[in-house]
Amino acid sequence: MRTEIHFIYTRKDKKLNSLLAIGKYLDQPRLVGKFSNSVPALLTGSGAMVLMHNLYKTPDKDEKKVFIKDFSILAGTIASALIAVRGMKPLKIKGKTIFKGFEGLSERMDLKEIAENNTELINKFLKHNQASEATKNILNKAKNKVLKLKEIRTLFDDLNKNKAGKDLLQELIPDPENVTSKEIFSEIKRLSLMGLVPVLGGIAGGIIGDRFTEKNWKDKIPNKIKEGAYQYLANIFLCNIGAGGALAILEKAKIKSKAPRALGMIGGILAVGVLGGSAIANEIGNKIINPLLGKKNKESLYDERTPEAIDLGLHLDDVASVAVLSGLKWIEPALPLLYSVSAYRAGIGYRNGHKKTTSINA
Repeated sequence: MRTEIHFIYTRKDKKLNSLLAIGKYLDQPRLVGKFSNSVPALLTGSGAMVLMHNLYKTPDKDEKKVFIKDFSILAGTIASALIAVRGMKPLKIKGKTIFKGFEGLSERMDLKEIAENNTELINKFLKHNQASEATKNILNKAKNKVLKLKEIRTLFDDLNKNKAGKDLLQELIPDPENVTSKEIFSEIKRLSLMGLVPVLGGIAGGIIGDRFTEKNWKDKIPNKIKEGAYQYLANIFLCNIGAGGALAILEKAKIKSKAPRALGMIGGILAVGVLGGSAIANEIGNKIINPLLGKKNKESLYDERTPEAIDLGLHLDDVASVAVLSGLKWIEPALPLLYSVSAYRAGIGYRNGHKKTTSINA
């Protein structure tokens, strides 16, 4: 028995404790699959709410302009976020492949395949093993439905008594797997690309929206690029690097327990991303992006962009990334939702330094 089992079951009564029961409930492949399938609707609905909110607070004379800008940014953000995680299917016209398509950055979960796999596992188990009537009913439900928290408890308390039961539980709801040192930066690359694509989509959508509503639309491009760089570097990429670096150190120290690894990665995020990310992003914007776009350097590092409360809130996606690196698959479908906030702010070219903030209504 692996050492993690002591975190799942109390030594006294061998029952699933409340915290890990919730974890097992959330780790159900069918629940993760259903959540993943609902992300397009959640993203679209959230975008519609943002659009309606902005139109509500906009004077009538500016509504058309704001609608075009917001719609363009949100469309670019949502479409690119979904393409990043789901990929694109091949495009064929009259039997000829026009576009080969590509795989997404997130694993697709087929609910039909999950149901078939669960049915096979459960039928095989029940054929060769005894189980209580309550357990049989729960197992039959688990073939094609999400189990309730109480049912998860009953299942684990009953089936954890023998090897066959434990093996079935592991197949139905696998334990989270720690990312190894060899996999760390491969995962970081994947998560960073998952965050980069929506930011680029938001910038593209913002430029298109300005193109149809502003005479000086080209003048607004630098702010979008600089905000995109700020959002990606400070709130996504450097935080991932901090988490990955910390995880590599913990791996070399042979620390396998999930709690210390998670805390260490959060420490890496704080050190590299939160504390240094905004300064690094502003320095790149000032010393590299401004000259490339023909803009003068600013006297102060924070003349255009200073960290604020909402930026700290955006680090929720970094906590989610830590969870993904810790093997909690149910977190991953939420990443497009979290990254889309950064993408939207890049699309409007948000700036909050000494100059007047650029907003969607500007």
